[in-house]
Amino acid sequence: MMRGKLWISIWISFLLGSCMGKFMVEKNSLRVTSPKYLKDVYESAIGNFGIPQYGGTMLGVVVYPKANQKGCKSFEDFDLSFKSKPGSLPTFLLVDRGDCYFTTKAWNAQNAGAAAILVADDRVEPLITMDTPEEDSTSADYVQNITIPSALIKKDLGDSLKKAQEKGDMVNVYLDWRESLPHPDERVEYEFWTNSNDECGPKCDMQMEFVKNFKGVAQILEKKSYTQFTPHYITWYCPEAFILSKQCKSQCINHGRYCAPDPEQDFSTGYDGRDVVIQNLRQICLFKVANESGKPWLWWDYVTDFAIRCPMKEKKYTKECADKVIQSLGLDLKQIDKCIGDPEADQENPILKAEQDAQVGQGSRGDVTILPTLIVNDRQYRGKLDKTAVLKAICSGFEETTEPAVCLSEDIETNECLDNNGGCWQDKAANVTACKDTFRGRVCECPIVDGVKFSGDGYTHCAASGSGRCAINNGGCWKSTRDGTLYSACLIGEPEGCKCPEGFKGDGVNTCEDVDECREKLACQCKDCKCKNTYGSYECSCGGDLLYMKEHDTCISKKPMSQVGWGFLWVIFFGLAIAGVGAYAVYKYRLRSYMDSEIRAIMAQYMPLDNQGEVPTHNSHLDI
Repeated sequence: MMRGKLWISIWISFLLGSCMGKFMVEKNSLRVTSPKYLKDVYESAIGNFGIPQYGGTMLGVVVYPKANQKGCKSFEDFDLSFKSKPGSLPTFLLVDRGDCYFTTKAWNAQNAGAAAILVADDRVEPLITMDTPEEDSTSADYVQNITIPSALIKKDLGDSLKKAQEKGDMVNVYLDWRESLPHPDERVEYEFWTNSNDECGPKCDMQMEFVKNFKGVAQILEKKSYTQFTPHYITWYCPEAFILSKQCKSQCINHGRYCAPDPEQDFSTGYDGRDVVIQNLRQICLFKVANESGKPWLWWDYVTDFAIRCPMKEKKYTKECADKVIQSLGLDLKQIDKCIGDPEADQENPILKAEQDAQVGQGSRGDVTILPTLIVNDRQYRGKLDKTAVLKAICSGFEETTEPAVCLSEDIETNECLDNNGGCWQDKAANVTACKDTFRGRVCECPIVDGVKFSGDGYTHCAASGSGRCAINNGGCWKSTRDGTLYSACLIGEPEGCKCPEGFKGDGVNTCEDVDECREKLACQCKDCKCKNTYGSYECSCGGDLLYMKEHDTCISKKPMSQVGWGFLWVIFFGLAIAGVGAYAVYKYRLRSYMDSEIRAIMAQYMPLDNQGEVPTHNSHLDI
């Protein structure tokens, strides 16, 4: 048994060494704000434990302890406490690297009341990632309980901070995680590199606990297309010299091409590594089929249900149990089995080959060599695999103002618009504000309300514009309601602006006063007119039997108007009749004259008329 464990240890070390390519150190900014001579922005490396405040910042005062300067022992043993007093800045404990694990230093700093820990490197070298130690019984419990953020700083910066404190200077530092993850657009792409093995100790338990807790949030984000999630699984290949060995055959499929360590690290008992590889492949294929059917979020249901219904400890880690879970989710078993292929085939499996290729780092992302690994927008997440911490990291990957509502909840971020409206413009009367809460803080941006766009700088001025602007706070113009009638100075259409309506005078914004048409003699000025001013208009009347005509500003008699009107119509009628008869007589006379002249002309060609002499006859021939 010991020999088997030794062989596994040698084999895994060889595989890890052979697949190591590049490891990217994820960084955040550290800005020293005082003393003045150190004021600058420096780089620091994010630790693989604790909870980095992705998308946020933290201001604190740096303290270098007088004793236990490497932080390897409990600070209680030295009667040291770094818990900040009410109203004071939180403490960033600065300790030296060396003599113990990074996690031990962080745990002791947290127990002493520090809000964050800065570890100063003890050698001149590029920044590295502070990692968690290999699993052991002493560290497994406390590592998962570290909640303060940690950062590794270079030796020269650490020395400068120590000297400044020795001189009695106050050392203030901003830790800034806002740019730790790219945030280019309104969708976040993230990957989770995991394993179906549930017998690898605390790390496996932590992975499964995270999947269970994060499932609800992940599915909401995926269903509403806020995120694009992809699960991945690490596999290794068996060294060629060992392909035919019993160990490789039990840990690998496809003739040593895809392998996983023995779950119990004991070849003589329990499940083998090949069982893990096949289950990993089944989970990848399930995701592929679910994704093609438009329901990629079913992966989360399958993984959580499989862990509960088919655990290794109960000897249920089988295909039969997995198939029952798949059927309960309504997915096509045949498609998934076809995707899995033949594990005994001496050829590449395209799904697992793609997984191995994806392990190699590209661009700004390093190689994936450890489990679990979370990658957000092509950057490796550093810190505790905790629901809230991971959600913060994902939320920091959205472009400003495009975050989903879950990223703006109270337990994720602080709404800066609640404090003095974030310093932005607002119209309390219309309940309109330019302050827009975001995951990283707030922006002052003129809003769009009910389809109406406001324009301005967002800080001191915003005004509604476009069609429908008068529906929002009356477009910022004057308005008044009297006896159920609305009077508005808001101009609809072009040009936009405020102008007092007819019957009023003023600037149209703050005031519009009623014009007294009677007093200012603008109307109702006829001899018999009586003028009465009303709000926005006037009333004019005439005494007796007189009727007021507004268009002509005059009074006319009602009765004579009726008689004269009918008499006038009769005159017009008879006039038209006489004119018609006259026109007809003229027409007949002219027609008769025309006909007579035509007849006379025709007859003149055949006989002389009474008023003509005899026309002599001319003969062209002589008498013979």
